[in-house]
Amino acid sequence: MTAATAADAPDFAARLLAWFDVHGRHDLPWQRDPQPYRVWVSEIMLQQTQVTTVIPYFERFVQRFPTLAALAAAERDEVLALWSGLGYYARARNLHQAARLVVERRGGELPTDIEPLVELPGIGRSTAAAIVALSCGRRFAILDGNVKRVLARYHAVDRWPGLPAVQRQLWDHAQRHTPYARVAAYTQAIMDLGATVCVRARPRCERCPVVDGCAAYAHGLQDSLPAPRPKRSRPQRAVTALVVRDGEGRVLLERRPDRGIWGGLYSFPELRDGDGAQDWCRRLLGAGVARAAELPAVEHAFTHFDLELRPVELVLDAAPRAIMESGRFVWHRLADSLPGGMAAPIAKILRERNIA
Repeated sequence: MTAATAADAPDFAARLLAWFDVHGRHDLPWQRDPQPYRVWVSEIMLQQTQVTTVIPYFERFVQRFPTLAALAAAERDEVLALWSGLGYYARARNLHQAARLVVERRGGELPTDIEPLVELPGIGRSTAAAIVALSCGRRFAILDGNVKRVLARYHAVDRWPGLPAVQRQLWDHAQRHTPYARVAAYTQAIMDLGATVCVRARPRCERCPVVDGCAAYAHGLQDSLPAPRPKRSRPQRAVTALVVRDGEGRVLLERRPDRGIWGGLYSFPELRDGDGAQDWCRRLLGAGVARAAELPAVEHAFTHFDLELRPVELVLDAAPRAIMESGRFVWHRLADSLPGGMAAPIAKILRERNIA
């Protein structure tokens, strides 16, 4: 199969930049003032999340934390609260931890070199390169999901991009195509091409500025490349979530551990195997259950497994005693502000049931 050659590299960049000047995205919030801090926040938010979803979160986030120092000085719970609903909460925890490390070690100045950037939590090689290229215009190649798709099709790379050997091959292509001039524009351009034209399903090849050199298009393979991840069964998990209400209509929420799903967010307590709802309420709250009802199950897909949340609504028959682990549990009304963020499926259940 004939793929594009090294001689095509300048033409690839020139065509892509000409397309970007007319059709690219030029007024995204982080482009208006592309300081390294703002670009960093945007790149972390954009990991596995679409631009349209990120924009309102980014604007609220930088309004509250306009500088890296402001983010570092914040409490983690406030950071998680602003992130609620965006998903992949480890990104928020890493962002906050990295900001504190930058203040501690570098006087609050985010580094603009690849090596110190990748030493920070949550920043890999491609994210570091994007920060430097977009904020400083320095020549570093990126390889996010959109870019992998563009290059895998353009060069007809026919194996799954997650394989280490294929990753190295795609990095070589990315490095060769990155121009020495207008690096920031090129970096945004190739991301835009993957996001708006060379999309995952039904790529819009008729609108592609580099279709003439695309090996996948030439061989009719654009719908089958890049190769999908080898199939494997996704683990299925199911948990019983306790929606415990007291006589005042409040609901009991539990802060989850820092590690694991919804790390550091508030959720419903979960019933462990072999435990009963009545026993759990008496042991923890010193009260029995006056009424119990199963609520509709909620399915939620994580990156590596599917979760079925099975909520059970429990109304206590007496006032609960004070909970010893007060930092872990909170009685909550939906109209009140939590001291931290709440997992999106939990907030959805509360709204739909008009609880608290």
